[in-house]
Amino acid sequence: MFKRVLLKLSGESLGGPEGRGLDTECLKKYSREIAQAAKAGLQIAIVNGGGNIFRGLQGLEKGFDRVDGDRMGMLATVINSLALKQFIKDEGINAEVFSATPMEPFARYYNRDNAVKVLEEGGVALICGGTGNPFFTTDSGAALRALEIKADVVLKGTRVDGVYTADPEKDPSATKYDELTFDEAMSKHLRVLDQTAFALCNDGNMPLIVFDINVEGNLMKLASGEKAGTLVHK
Repeated sequence: MFKRVLLKLSGESLGGPEGRGLDTECLKKYSREIAQAAKAGLQIAIVNGGGNIFRGLQGLEKGFDRVDGDRMGMLATVINSLALKQFIKDEGINAEVFSATPMEPFARYYNRDNAVKVLEEGGVALICGGTGNPFFTTDSGAALRALEIKADVVLKGTRVDGVYTADPEKDPSATKYDELTFDEAMSKHLRVLDQTAFALCNDGNMPLIVFDINVEGNLMKLASGEKAGTLVHK
């Protein structure tokens, strides 16, 4: 059973079936799951992406400078965190947003100790803005924050129920891994995380579980020590 986790959500997951904008029903659904786990005693920090609003790399294709594009992507994660915070609070759980760059009064400037204090008091800490630097993905930000707050595991919520040999949404012959090592995932070029995030998790001995966030009860199942998704470890 885990005590403290870092939940990584993609921006697209917050955008519903279309993966764009903010889907109220998805926000409500995820918030119920998160609040239920928090009420059961699980300490949850959340890092979300911003691809439902703006993705820095896609900005390059549209003529944006990479640095400015990544900054726009960081701001998108702040919007997502503010939205998720509101729905978590509606479920009766305190939630606070921490940004990697100064952004008061919208969010508190991220400080590891302050975020951990929120967790220890039974609240949810939403850590946004990536690492605060361009050229780093939110996956890398999630791995970094998980190590900083001494999480037991990174839980990556996706639209599929684990890691496959290929994209199961595109290749029906793809088979699922129940468990694999970071070295295996990197050598097989499985796009679970980017290479920097892989290296951080591997070097820091931070396990990762990839699971389907859209299956009701999956988060509680993992919190109670039951198996779901794919475990990636050192």
